[in-house]
Amino acid sequence: MATVKGISAFSAEQEAQALRKAMKGLGTDEDAIIESLTKLNVSQRQQVLITYKSTIGRDLIDDLKSELSGNFERVIIGLMTPTAMYDVHELRRALKGAGTDEGCLIEILASRTNEEIRHINENYKLQYGSTLEDDIVSDTSSMFRRVLVSLATGNRDEGTFVDEALAQQDAQGLGTDDSTLIRVMVSRAEIDMLYIRREFLAMYGKSLHSFIKGDCSGDYRKVLLRLCGGED
Repeated sequence: MATVKGISAFSAEQEAQALRKAMKGLGTDEDAIIESLTKLNVSQRQQVLITYKSTIGRDLIDDLKSELSGNFERVIIGLMTPTAMYDVHELRRALKGAGTDEGCLIEILASRTNEEIRHINENYKLQYGSTLEDDIVSDTSSMFRRVLVSLATGNRDEGTFVDEALAQQDAQGLGTDDSTLIRVMVSRAEIDMLYIRREFLAMYGKSLHSFIKGDCSGDYRKVLLRLCGGED
């Protein structure tokens, strides 16, 4: 179950103007940015992105990057990126960055549905000109490579309890580092965050909400708490 579902009375132009107001002039109204983007679903945020360009004549991503910084910027830019493309960028970084990020590869490929994996493969090839499987083969080895290649085919058996299984997989990695925390919060808030919260509580003996409050700070903490959706 999701914690971010979008709003019914939605106006892309109104949200675009609110975001521009939050970034215009001296200082940035981070609270207004959080309020606007965390109440919208992926589709609505993409409509705002297009409307911002057509009505204001500026690129919303560029404006956000120029006004924000650090992990807060990473979360907000992640929210503005279509889910499949966000995963594509993270996988590419994990494979071609400074050293292979095995945790990122496992977390994404093991927690996405077959349909999501197929979209990732299509977009990866379009974006980078090579297949995800080829890059996995060239940058990993041994049994780990075989497991990742198998996951990347998108042919995993998906039974009735797939949501619970994926939520457990996501919850397990949340307490490790900021990159994993950001990735899960951004990509799962509209899908199964309530399941993830439940699994996190069972695994670690404290709520995800309280973990974020104690481990994060500032606007980064604010936006993650909004995506989390509440205390358990």
